Amino acid sequence: MQVLEDEIKELIISSLSLEDVAPADIDPTAPLFVEGLGLDSIDALELGLALQKRYGVSLSADSQETRRHFSSVRALAEFVASQGQEPSL
Repeated sequence: MQVLEDEIKELIISSLSLEDVAPADIDPTAPLFVEGLGLDSIDALELGLALQKRYGVSLSADSQETRRHFSSVRALAEFVASQGQEPSL
């Protein structure tokens, strides 16, 4: 799970162009939105597309379940792992 969390941190940084953030700066249990990384809804869309492209997972834009998956890096890693998808390079 640690490897997947690190991959997702890298994906967040690259897909959202967060040049001033290192993977080690991102707490896997910290919120991604508002506090924590302070991402917004546009960031969520970009990150969702990056996750779909990389892992082949599908996310519903307005579901409570998707909001729960996007609550932290760890929650995203658990969601991707539960989908049983290998990264698409």
